[in-house]
Amino acid sequence: MLVDSHAHLEMPQFDADREAALERARAAGVGMILAIGSGTGPGSLDCAIKIAEQHDWIRATVGIHPHEAKLADENDFVELEKLAQDPKVIAWGEIGLDYFYDHSPRPLQEQVFIRQMEMARAAKLPIIIHCRPSENSEDAWNECLRQIRQHWAGSGLGGVLHCFTGSLEHMRAALDMGFMISFAGNVTFPKAQNIREAAKEIPLERMLIETDSPFL
Repeated sequence: MLVDSHAHLEMPQFDADREAALERARAAGVGMILAIGSGTGPGSLDCAIKIAEQHDWIRATVGIHPHEAKLADENDFVELEKLAQDPKVIAWGEIGLDYFYDHSPRPLQEQVFIRQMEMARAAKLPIIIHCRPSENSEDAWNECLRQIRQHWAGSGLGGVLHCFTGSLEHMRAALDMGFMISFAGNVTFPKAQNIREAAKEIPLERMLIETDSPFL
């Protein structure tokens, strides 16, 4: 059985044929999909749950993506706390840092990231990490792992580094903190030698694969 560990099934790209796309996935041998519930941010935080409730082979996450950190207010955190109790929810995310697009100010991204790690710990849910550094840099990886080490590593709950793009050192640090590493289609990109090196080294029992659909 194949498991897609990260898919954005709520995105408008699927509106025309969402059910047909899911049937194609089933026909191809996909037995489970983790639908990521960050959606387009506050106001759509239950998007993955709504889809998962219609399919017994789909599970969901909840969370605020770093892109939308600037939009989050206290009402959204209250809503997330409630949504996390839904039986379809098995993880919190995707959360983390994005220094490539910087859609939200970095200090605010970090604040919302830490807040959600605290909430996930209280909910006893693993976390799904989004980490994208600025171009030709490791800045977001270094900061993200530092925050995880400080605010999460002792929880014993682990999580997933989604769409991994870091170095061997970043991967090893994450593995030491109990994380799984998920690889997407960008492992095939010509310049992605660092990702291929990580995929070669990681123990198979710590590797996940994902489509990150509809993006990759």
